[in-house]
Amino acid sequence: MTKVKAWLNAARLRTLPLSISGIFVGTALAAYYGATNVTIFILALCTTIGLQVTSNFANDYGDGVKGTDGDDRIGPKRALQSGLLTAAELKRGIYISIVINAVLIISLIFTSFGIKDVLYPVLFLVLGALAIWAAIKYTVGKSAYGYQGLGDVFVFIFFGLVSVLGSMFLYLKFIDLFAVLPAIAIGLLSVGVLNLNNMRDIKSDTAVGKNTLAVKMGLSKAKKYHYT
Repeated sequence: MTKVKAWLNAARLRTLPLSISGIFVGTALAAYYGATNVTIFILALCTTIGLQVTSNFANDYGDGVKGTDGDDRIGPKRALQSGLLTAAELKRGIYISIVINAVLIISLIFTSFGIKDVLYPVLFLVLGALAIWAAIKYTVGKSAYGYQGLGDVFVFIFFGLVSVLGSMFLYLKFIDLFAVLPAIAIGLLSVGVLNLNNMRDIKSDTAVGKNTLAVKMGLSKAKKYHYT
């Protein structure tokens, strides 16, 4: 396999439609109020894709160096696990993607708010920094929140609430309360996808001490949690 294909494998392109769904919903809500902006839309899409790719690189790296992705893992082989990329290469890829994300976030904020009002740009810079942090800390480091059963919470917040409401705000500079409902819906759908993956990996995660919510609840309760 070529290096290009190895990086595409690590980027997990099949996960990208889920990450951009919140942007589409937030953009549609803004359009409902008559606000459209092609540049904001494209930058928002690129930003969320960049964050998702960073998260995928970090997840591959974090689980790989911890030994979570063993030979007995069910599902697609990871880049580090299968030897397609080294830990050093993945780490370098994470750093590069962080820089790209930072440029995209700043460009998006400048396009949406300009430089007249300081409050909104600062607020979204903080949100952007938190999004980068959340993308990396899911599996990387000793305090990785994905190993403490908090992945569902962060996915709900960033893939649902922040993605939908944040993108809507970029266009309108306000949020309507009814928009919280579709934001919750997107967040719960994203949590459902994560829970499916965690149920699939429940045996291997349990063996290495990755205490996802599915591991903490057990398979039977994880299924009921998924249905509800």
